[in-house]
Amino acid sequence: MDFNDYYSIDAILAENQKVQCKFKQKIPNMGHLGGGTERDITQNAKLQMPVWLSYIILYSGWADLVFPAPFAQRVHNALKAEPRSVRLSGLVGAGASWYMLGRMLMDIIQGSRAKELSEMMTEAFTARLMEVVDQAYHFANVGSMTGVSAAGTPQAFREGLDNTERELFLLARNSEKASKEWYDGGNHRAKPI
Repeated sequence: MDFNDYYSIDAILAENQKVQCKFKQKIPNMGHLGGGTERDITQNAKLQMPVWLSYIILYSGWADLVFPAPFAQRVHNALKAEPRSVRLSGLVGAGASWYMLGRMLMDIIQGSRAKELSEMMTEAFTARLMEVVDQAYHFANVGSMTGVSAAGTPQAFREGLDNTERELFLLARNSEKASKEWYDGGNHRAKPI
């Protein structure tokens, strides 16, 4: 999943996530940027804007980024306490990826804050990965043992997963199903010569 890929739907969704910017100065004739009806953006105004637009606003020095709630200390503490219980999909919404949005924010903030964000996302991913794979293997085997499809069963578990984790879940589940079919089909046994 490459967030720099122009054609990546995940990157497009992540770039359209809104972040809040606090303006340092008055910007004339730009009130429409925040979707408001005001003609100008006033000093200290806080406006929600998509990540792709915030790059320009922040790098121009017109505004500062208000750190987004999905990456706030509250989320960090929850991830440290029990990373598997945090519903990452509910933090960013609109089908966007928490990890991808975090990666884009790291490019914006840079420095020590970006390093902290990187460490938080790496720790969360590492702590959650084994559970994702375990659940994928479990649901792949449940479907093959009972003879019925387990397609609806993992849905509840997957709802809390980030898009990246959801892709890994599907890859692990399909891999386990293919391995089981290969083993059950007897293709692993040596053929007599």
